[in-house]
Amino acid sequence: MLPQLTLITLLGCTWMTVTGLPCTQMSRSQPPPSNVNSITPADVAVFSSVGLHMHSTKLSTVVSRLQELMSLFNPALINPLSDETNMYADQSVQRSTLVEQAKEVSLYLQNSQNSWKLVLLFVQVDQLCTCELQQVHSVIKSVVEGVDDALQLLHSQLKQTIVSVALWDGEHDSLANRMCPCMETNSKGEARLVRAMLTHALQESLNELLVKKHWYADREDFTVILQDSPFITDLSSVASGKPLSESQASQQTDKLMVQMWTNLLQPTSGQHNTDDNGKTITLPCPTEDRPFLRTEGNSPSYHHTDASPLLHPFTGTEMPCEDFSPSASTPTSVHELRPGDIKVVAAVGDSLTAGNGIGSSPYNILDVLNQYRGLSWSIGGDDNLTTVTTLPNILKYFNHNLTGYSVGMGKQHTANAFLNQAVTGAISNDMPSQARALVTRMKEDSRINFESDWKVITIFIGGNDICDYCDNSLIFSVDNYVSNVRETLDYLHKEVPRALVNLVEPLHILPLREMHMDPSLKCPTWLVNILCPCVILPKPNSKALQMLEELNRGYQRSLSDLVESGRYDTRSDFTVVTQPFFSEIVVPRLPDGRADRSFFSADCFHVSQKAQTLMARSLWNNMLEPLGHKTAIQDFTNNMKLKCPTETSPYIRTYRNSNYTYAGPSPTPGPITNWGSDFSCVDLAPSDIVPTSVHKLRPADIKVVAALGDSLTAGTGAKAKHVFELDNEYKGVSWSIGGDNTLETVTTLPNILRNFNPSLKGFSKGQGSRQKGFNMAVSGAKTSEIQTQTQALIKAMRESKEVNFEKDWKLVTIFIGGNDLCHYCIDQNNLSPKNYSYNLMLSLDTLYKEVPRLLVNVVEILQIDRLKAVNRNTLGCRLLQREGCPCVIIPDANSPEFEEIKRINSEYQAEIQYLISGDRYDGKEDFAVVLQPFLRHSFIPYIGTGEPDPSFFSVDCFHISERTNAEMAIALWNNMLEPVDRKQAYNNFTYDRSKIHCPSEANPFIFTKINSLPSPPVMTTTTDTPTSNTATTSSPAPTILVPKCTSPMPIWVPVVVGIFSLLAGIILTWIILSYVQRQKKNVAVEMKGTGF
Repeated sequence: MLPQLTLITLLGCTWMTVTGLPCTQMSRSQPPPSNVNSITPADVAVFSSVGLHMHSTKLSTVVSRLQELMSLFNPALINPLSDETNMYADQSVQRSTLVEQAKEVSLYLQNSQNSWKLVLLFVQVDQLCTCELQQVHSVIKSVVEGVDDALQLLHSQLKQTIVSVALWDGEHDSLANRMCPCMETNSKGEARLVRAMLTHALQESLNELLVKKHWYADREDFTVILQDSPFITDLSSVASGKPLSESQASQQTDKLMVQMWTNLLQPTSGQHNTDDNGKTITLPCPTEDRPFLRTEGNSPSYHHTDASPLLHPFTGTEMPCEDFSPSASTPTSVHELRPGDIKVVAAVGDSLTAGNGIGSSPYNILDVLNQYRGLSWSIGGDDNLTTVTTLPNILKYFNHNLTGYSVGMGKQHTANAFLNQAVTGAISNDMPSQARALVTRMKEDSRINFESDWKVITIFIGGNDICDYCDNSLIFSVDNYVSNVRETLDYLHKEVPRALVNLVEPLHILPLREMHMDPSLKCPTWLVNILCPCVILPKPNSKALQMLEELNRGYQRSLSDLVESGRYDTRSDFTVVTQPFFSEIVVPRLPDGRADRSFFSADCFHVSQKAQTLMARSLWNNMLEPLGHKTAIQDFTNNMKLKCPTETSPYIRTYRNSNYTYAGPSPTPGPITNWGSDFSCVDLAPSDIVPTSVHKLRPADIKVVAALGDSLTAGTGAKAKHVFELDNEYKGVSWSIGGDNTLETVTTLPNILRNFNPSLKGFSKGQGSRQKGFNMAVSGAKTSEIQTQTQALIKAMRESKEVNFEKDWKLVTIFIGGNDLCHYCIDQNNLSPKNYSYNLMLSLDTLYKEVPRLLVNVVEILQIDRLKAVNRNTLGCRLLQREGCPCVIIPDANSPEFEEIKRINSEYQAEIQYLISGDRYDGKEDFAVVLQPFLRHSFIPYIGTGEPDPSFFSVDCFHISERTNAEMAIALWNNMLEPVDRKQAYNNFTYDRSKIHCPSEANPFIFTKINSLPSPPVMTTTTDTPTSNTATTSSPAPTILVPKCTSPMPIWVPVVVGIFSLLAGIILTWIILSYVQRQKKNVAVEMKGTGF
């Protein structure tokens, strides 16, 4: 019991169930071992580490928890460095090399030469910085040489030692970019790929070093091992670039500790199954047959060779066609287009079109960074069809003067790329910009007659959207995916004459998982977990996997529906054709039934030239198949032949020459007459007895609503039709406090709550201040003015005859900060992030001190830089927007001033998160502050090509319309019904009257930090009021830290154990004292007292 209780403490109260301890093999070896291959965890007497630096806060925590775990096996375990003044605290040491740190550790361990030692040596991935691919090998070589020097020093100085080498890639913040600024020039997706590939290359190089050095095991008392995979804080955060919440970060720290512990042990079957839906951590134990710490001597690892018979597979194709002639005269209709009429080829997309890794050897993962554009299936033009199968090489048979294809290697901006404008890591949102770059190249190139040449453009996108879907289901939703593709096609339709667009459906990506389910294939799964976490990480038959399948199919259907609408068939020289050969995938297999890795590049994620060959054939065959009869499966086991145009069907197939009738667009919905919402909640009852705890508050218990803020809460311009109405405050439609009409026609938070409690008080109505209720918001207000609004609100509530100030439950919503950001560049000192948080703290402190029975919603400030995209050619937008928010609107988009505002915006968000996440406001049972984050990652809805939807903004392009007020009210309400740390941090601006969520029988209360926990924690209640410091700081007042976590075991267990332990101690003490008294009858013993 004690080891498990101890472990729960060291795992940081992360609300996970811990299983696995105590282990059966926890005793020391007898006699003490003399061989390094026979060391158990309990035999380790000294624990130390090399490679920490000033930025390794997460790593330090992981190492500390691992040491505590090791102490359960040997309570006498020591870390000589932990008792010093932390050798890594000195910045000169923090910047020292691995060799210098190894020398320091060796000196500290000289007095422990007769004890077995475990030394962890960490190699920091953030030291990898290379701006040119040619530099990669020299940079990695330099790092490996540093590791080799450190290991040689440890080998020469230490006895009885196991050194475990591990890559640490856990400090994912702007530090890496500051240390390697050239990474900032890459796209987000490309930067992720580059970092992952460099990490893998370093892992492989360290492995080669240890093989070459025979693991430094020329003595029986010393060896070095390499941990199987790097340590990465959280794969979804790496994919998205967004930070984890505090609880998520703590959970990840625990998981990394478990990963580190698991890799130290000898591998056993089922060892890697350590996580069950994120709720259970299973700590593996040494077993009777495999009790030792892993070494190469007791657990040999797998080492591949570079030799492979699949290094140069046959990738050419035989051309079976005979008639290559073009039309007698250049056609004017796309429906009469022969292959020989095509003069120009072009393509946009992601890394599968850019050509990453197509020509790489099976185990050269670093080479996947190279973009083999000349081999790309839809646009490459290297050599000819007999050696390289691509769509252009097929078309060259029909027109020797074909142009536009890419050759050789390079990025999209190089001359070799030509009209291959695909970008590694691209998502659907990148397609419009790629299309614009493509059209610019077409227009500027003298080899292309832009007006008269026939063009084939291939679009293939969606894989990376699916890979990142679980990180943000709104950004990567089906609606946004098809919206991005629609914007791209709309642009091409408008700008490009004489064009046929191949719209290739996104591949059915789930079969990719099979490559990473079979360990015998030796795929670098940890690497693909970074590149595509949402596909690889979900467990079989899980809900997450089902949602991914639905998304994948939704992407495919949405493209078909878009084309079937007939949107792109309004003129005779342009059409879009969906090519569905990727709709289903048949995984290629080896004779023994396993998946055939030769169809993939070295990373088992990108595809090899062997697969690209079949993709090119499938695309060509799809182009010649009539609509309604196209092949919708990519069978990689079928060595298909090319189809040919026939005398009766000589054209590339379109809907018209296929005699195909589109299904047509969906019926046009009727006009929207109001922004009301439907209400479907059933359980509307209040609590049986008025609750005394804010954590038991039901919606119907709320009697009073109020709001503090600026013009967005005051309702400024919400219903304005022209600039002269902009100063009007339409308080009755304000999202958080308005109460005009009913929910059926006006969506606001009070109108939702009035369905639960028709007697609700405090909401504002109409226009102006006459019926403002408790809407204290003031147009133009900054955070420094919130305290004044707070005091006015308290006075108004105390004086109101409709409010029982002491007994009524109240809900106050605070939303402020936009004006601070808009004017930050003018008054940086007073509008600093610290002052923003401090001013909010003053108001919250006042509410905490003076208002009983209160729940406060603090709405997180939005990403205000998005307003720059809102621009219409009207007087209101041109002038008033600049006047209302000069620090955002006036600077150029890429200017340092604009980047500074974005940074300050993020700091505002971080400051308020820090203030509210602490325990400053946890001391009263009838008071809570909850951060509602639905605007954290907000974005502006678009219509057409890059044009923001004007219905979301007032006539000045700055204030929000009634429609946006309705959307924010729904998002706020839904946030209130979501647990803390699991709230939706973005807003879905798609119109839907049925988006309002309902309390459930299992969760009938409005969520607070306390009732969001799996079970009620033990609380220490105090009546002390938070004290407001005069300094401008947001740090919480000093408090006694009280753990708020509960053990996964029943709460009475440790109590009973404690009582029995106490009784046992008393009895044992009585026995000993009785014995002493009998032995010393002549000695008088005076007991002066014992304190417990």
